[in-house]
Amino acid sequence: MFSVIFPGQGSQIVGMGKEFFEKYDLVKDLFKQADDVLNFPLSKIILNGPKEELDLTANTQPAIYLISYSIFNVIKKEFNIDLNKASFFAGHSLGEYSALSCADYLNFSETIKLLRVRGDAMQNAVPKGQGGMLAVLGSKVEIIEKVLKDNQSNFKMQVANDNSEGQIVLSGKNEDLSKLVEVLKSNGIKNIKLPVSAPFHCQLMSKATNIMKTEIEKANFIDGKNTLISNVTATEILNKDELKKLLIDQIENRVRWRESVIYMISKGTNQFIEIGPGKVLSGLIKRIDKNVKINTINSDSDIKELKI
Repeated sequence: MFSVIFPGQGSQIVGMGKEFFEKYDLVKDLFKQADDVLNFPLSKIILNGPKEELDLTANTQPAIYLISYSIFNVIKKEFNIDLNKASFFAGHSLGEYSALSCADYLNFSETIKLLRVRGDAMQNAVPKGQGGMLAVLGSKVEIIEKVLKDNQSNFKMQVANDNSEGQIVLSGKNEDLSKLVEVLKSNGIKNIKLPVSAPFHCQLMSKATNIMKTEIEKANFIDGKNTLISNVTATEILNKDELKKLLIDQIENRVRWRESVIYMISKGTNQFIEIGPGKVLSGLIKRIDKNVKINTINSDSDIKELKI
């Protein structure tokens, strides 16, 4: 049994998807459609940069989705591989939108518009320089939760991503982040400040939640036939109404990726197919369970080697 997974922010590089763009008309059509829908030359930024433009959250989110959706459709339409036989569809943060769109819960145009708004809203929810994120390495989420609880009168931070065994990401205000770093150092816990411009997946994102609530309620979701796994609950999403609620909740809540992967494996998944730029999720899954098969799809040759 296999499950299909989609990466989130941080996987982007200038030139991603170029091989597919040059070779397949359906990808050229999707790039043009994206530019037309957004009224903005996203395709040029993806293919040619500059990196600083691509790395802006408002551009990164629709860009990664466009690449993931394009590759998914090449696999399906050019290679006749039926990915809709997957047990589950799941994605990391913005990757959840790639998953729900490829699983036919929302069409391409509406999804890419939502992600442009989402990226912009998340980028601007907190004034620049006021919030940040910290990766904690080699520790367990229970230990970090206890550190946060024991120091809640001193600073306020939230677990933003529970990514894998030994990789947890925290979000909060920069002043609180500095205090947390001192506590982690005194406990011998390794940490790295991440090069992001905003503190995603925490309560500081409340402005973004309000914006996305309005936008998500307006969007024309349908009940797709494939089963989606929620970042918020790490279990199946029952229907389009629950999906909408969970997408709104997701902005301020932790991405429970480690638990999501464990859940999919517990339900019989023994192969994961990561579709989109990079191989971040494949690396995380290897840390969670060394025994599952992982395919990372970034090129034509990757698709030719794919067996399901």
